[in-house]
Amino acid sequence: MEEPQDNANQINIELSEEMAEGIYSNLAMIAHSHSEFVVDFIRLMPGVPKAKVKARIVLTPEHAKRLLMALSDNILKFEETFGMIKQIEDAPKFPLHFGGKMGEA
Repeated sequence: MEEPQDNANQINIELSEEMAEGIYSNLAMIAHSHSEFVVDFIRLMPGVPKAKVKARIVLTPEHAKRLLMALSDNILKFEETFGMIKQIEDAPKFPLHFGGKMGEA
């Protein structure tokens, strides 16, 4: 016998056509304060000295940690299926500081 599903714990998530197309980003800059993390997704094109922030996501510290765990889990699953993701050792360093500590991905 099938158990009834509890609809009270379900969230209906809407994804517009435009949003479903996604935005390409090949650089992420991360800054934080005591109350939030700001992740800027940037498109950096070869030979072009100017890069544009394509999306900015602001997260609470709790949600930033949940995102970290979800990304880690998904990367492990990806690498189990497709092999290790190669990293470029001499990735460029960007001296951009927006206040607070800075990271990049």
